[in-house]
Amino acid sequence: MDDNSIKTVRFGILGCANIARKVARAIALAPNATLCAIASRSKEKAEKFAAENAFPASVRIYGSYDQVLEDPGVDAVYVPLPTALHVRWAVMAAARNKHVLLEKPVALHVADLDRILEAFESNGVQFMDGSMWLHHPRTARIQSFLSSSNTIGPIRFIHSTSTMPAPPEFLENDIRVKPELDGLGALGDLAWYCIGASLWAKGYQLPTSVTALPDVTRNNAGVILSITASLLWDQPHQTLATIHCSFLSHTSMDLAICGSNGSLHLRDFIIPYHETSASFDLTVGAKFVDLHIGWNVRPEEVHVATELPQEALMVQEFSRLAASIRDCGSRPSTKWPEISRKTQLVVDAVKKSLELGCKPVCL
Repeated sequence: MDDNSIKTVRFGILGCANIARKVARAIALAPNATLCAIASRSKEKAEKFAAENAFPASVRIYGSYDQVLEDPGVDAVYVPLPTALHVRWAVMAAARNKHVLLEKPVALHVADLDRILEAFESNGVQFMDGSMWLHHPRTARIQSFLSSSNTIGPIRFIHSTSTMPAPPEFLENDIRVKPELDGLGALGDLAWYCIGASLWAKGYQLPTSVTALPDVTRNNAGVILSITASLLWDQPHQTLATIHCSFLSHTSMDLAICGSNGSLHLRDFIIPYHETSASFDLTVGAKFVDLHIGWNVRPEEVHVATELPQEALMVQEFSRLAASIRDCGSRPSTKWPEISRKTQLVVDAVKKSLELGCKPVCL
């Protein structure tokens, strides 16, 4: 084992999905990670992917996913496969003592996720889902304001959106609209972010109840293309969150968190407008002036710089945990599996509410 491999976590990638290009770049940017192997269902496709992305000649190219899992020179794998394949390949990876960065949504329902997490716990390997925005320093900065009772006060209302104007070829052919591959559609692909943001703002306290609104749009195969839902917390004080996610609307990634004393707003919470910096608006103590012809304060724009893009920070944190397990005998962090499981529970509740005719589902 050379000095470089000792210092870094060696990654393999299972599959050549488009998102794998972004994560491969993130692995290259992260100071404690290196890409060692890539696999597709055919070696020719993997070779083409490697060439298109200018992977170094040292990256091993395989024509099956099993070969990456059997490679002793791979510590961890990134899995961007369709959700329906996650249980099989994540469990197999854990059984071969590979740490797994699993693309979201992590499972079709919580029973599948529990099978995955049980495999990771029994084999002592790290699990994390691919929610990149959680690793941006802006997220930590916002969290510091949410944690301060003197800033915005108890949270009363959260609103988030994740929408994109999918072209006809996406709506016809993308795996995210195929029931046999990613049957959750927009609920899994887009609502994962909005549900996750609502839970994050509430310190990962599960809501009391979840209700899908009746404006859901499905394709001919029954896959969700657009959905709106509400989450309600009644303790320690009442908080309402609304989410709207759609493949049919103009691009939006809004997050608004309103407390009794102030509010936070950002319009690019999933993918920042720029790689090297991000911002959010903070408004505290706002009132209308006399005659209600204006406001007494304007929002403060808070800027947060970052040396690495959020996806590289995600890889860096995941690699730190994996290296600690490999080199120091540490136990895997339970933080990230718990976050994924709570997000999945709410995704399941929204789906159940739809099946019940948009009745509230208690958690």
